[in-house]
Amino acid sequence: MSATEIISTEPASGAVLWRGAAGNAAHEVALARAAWAAWAAQPLAVRIETLRRFANVVRSRLDTFADLIARETGKPLWEARTEVESVVNKVDISVSAYAERTAQRRFEGALGAKSALRHKPHGVLAVLGPFNFPAHLPNGHIVPALIAGNAVVFKPSEKTPATGAFLVECYHAAGVPEGIVRLLIGGPDEGRALAAEPGIDGLLFTGSARAGMALHRQFAETPNKILALELGGNNPLVVWDTPDIASAAVIAVQSAYMSAGQRCTAARRLIVKDGAHEPLIAEIGRLIDRIIVDHPHADPAPFMGPVIDNATADHVQESFLDLILKGGRPIKQMARRDADRPFLSPALIDVTGISARPDEEIFGPVLQIIRVADFDAAITEANNTRFGLSASLVSGSPDLYDRFWGNIRAGIVNWNRPTNGAPSNAPFGGVGLSGNHRPSAYYAADYCAYPVVSSEADQPRASIGVGLRDG
Repeated sequence: MSATEIISTEPASGAVLWRGAAGNAAHEVALARAAWAAWAAQPLAVRIETLRRFANVVRSRLDTFADLIARETGKPLWEARTEVESVVNKVDISVSAYAERTAQRRFEGALGAKSALRHKPHGVLAVLGPFNFPAHLPNGHIVPALIAGNAVVFKPSEKTPATGAFLVECYHAAGVPEGIVRLLIGGPDEGRALAAEPGIDGLLFTGSARAGMALHRQFAETPNKILALELGGNNPLVVWDTPDIASAAVIAVQSAYMSAGQRCTAARRLIVKDGAHEPLIAEIGRLIDRIIVDHPHADPAPFMGPVIDNATADHVQESFLDLILKGGRPIKQMARRDADRPFLSPALIDVTGISARPDEEIFGPVLQIIRVADFDAAITEANNTRFGLSASLVSGSPDLYDRFWGNIRAGIVNWNRPTNGAPSNAPFGGVGLSGNHRPSAYYAADYCAYPVVSSEADQPRASIGVGLRDG
């Protein structure tokens, strides 16, 4: 690959899927800057109708879009279809969110005074997208940004540029002006250049905590620009005093291994009662043995596909081996059936014996077991992380859930549901290293427009009642 070319290959086969030249951040921002005022001046109803046409375009191309996502990410075709459906559904959800979160309001004051609350777009927003949900997650930023009247320069992950290009083409096919959604192809250099562009009014990012911290430092000297960070998690799943071991095991498998563990909300740590954990671990092991790991279009359909690329597979394997070297006891070893392809089997490891457990997000199919003595220790262990995105309790006790909800530090707290179960019509975000208090999804409207408060009167009426000499 040359320095100016981005090549996308299918993780499952290694076949070249897409190739294109890297773009220029300054050029794309300039085009968006020139176009955004006209878009912002359009009535809200026009912008909404344009986005509804976008939803119809994506709906008409669902099969093609899903096939592309499956090939480029390696995720099963059934999962890619649900991602495209989320892209479609995001429009109606964002319309409702904009009406609720940024509604116009008027207030009556004393002596007939009137005040108004309205919202304005920021201008040109940069969007940096991730590879794990290469359509749904950036779309979750772009749609509310466009409804609010912003222009967008979107840089997809260099690992999923084909999906990003397809998504942008759908916007344009629906009538979103080409200057209002610009596609920037490139790698980390182009991403850094886009973030540093003086012509952007903010940046919306979904990705790793390390990259998010770098952006936070970069934006420290530009408080005039909005920065919304949606980062990762070292998410706990606590299973405690539940009689339904089979369901608890299913929830653990769904939490840890869906999308090959490449979800920011995936369970990384399974916290259980020491001495009562064996039936649960055995049932999880039986489910792991039944999981189909295969290419996206395989028949029967796989539960999970490969991780995104060989470098990621190498890193996940090294992280698993490091846990063993630190004293972890593997229960299900991680296997890689083909050294040239990034297919990993689900791994399960007891790390209770590791005194200083690494507080890292292993972005792959690895679930770490931690045994504790009592429920207070379970909550303490669940909070033993710099992250705070998602947490879940599996238990038949409402009282335990009340204690869990009241004491856990996370933006998503579930009960008898997987850690990665988050509704699209609610805010999505976390605390700690999981974000910067700018939750996305339903609350994305909050960072796509800023409030403007006005004191208003039909005629100028003013007097100064004190502090003036007689005239």
